[in-house]
Amino acid sequence: MDPTVQLELSVDRGSPVPLYFQLSQQLESAVEHGVLTPGTLLGNEIELAARLGLSRPTVRQAIQSLVDKGMLVRRRGVGTQVVHSRVKRPLELSSLYDDLEAAGQRPGTKVLVNTVVAASAEVAGALGVAEGGEVHRIERLRLTHGEPMAYLCNYLPPGLLDLDTGRLEATGLYRLMRAAGITLHSARQTIGARAATAGEAERLDEGTGAPLLTMERVTFDDTGRAVEFGTHTYRPSRYSFEFQLLVRS
Repeated sequence: MDPTVQLELSVDRGSPVPLYFQLSQQLESAVEHGVLTPGTLLGNEIELAARLGLSRPTVRQAIQSLVDKGMLVRRRGVGTQVVHSRVKRPLELSSLYDDLEAAGQRPGTKVLVNTVVAASAEVAGALGVAEGGEVHRIERLRLTHGEPMAYLCNYLPPGLLDLDTGRLEATGLYRLMRAAGITLHSARQTIGARAATAGEAERLDEGTGAPLLTMERVTFDDTGRAVEFGTHTYRPSRYSFEFQLLVRS
């Protein structure tokens, strides 16, 4: 049975909003709210067009817009399938692992590097340690439903906590910190975007030069000590940051 039959889909021909966009927004909302779950196959475009009184090109454009966002995928011999919703991360002091779990995304982690290195000037300045002194460096690939979503590079002061590779792959870094008695208090964060290098593109299954979201964060505990400096890159088709803006009185 076509799962879209159960949706209350409709279009307003008197609206200035294009018909394809009205339909794509309703389908996107169904994916975001878990009504259309990952793995669900959408029905025939011709039948959907007939049901809504739309042309097939209009329906195809609506579906293609969600394919372009990475929410749907066209599989030869299978049809159009829901991949997963994009994770919208609120701007608060939380870990990507926790945010993915909260969004029902089944996070996975692959540790690429777990070692001790000499602190560069940038890392030393962020963590408040001596340049050239030892810091812990971990590099991880965060996955959801088996697909790469983000590449995470973190530096931590020496002796802060046990950074066992097995534990890092089983849970989130912030959870390990909290379990070690570290109380996270605040962070200084910068969000940006840039083109993917060849290495980043390969890790994240994107094309070289593809746009990536970037995030740089220094996290402090309740004593004011810097406990983490992270530089992360995200696939924008799978991930976005969500802001809440207030008017100053």
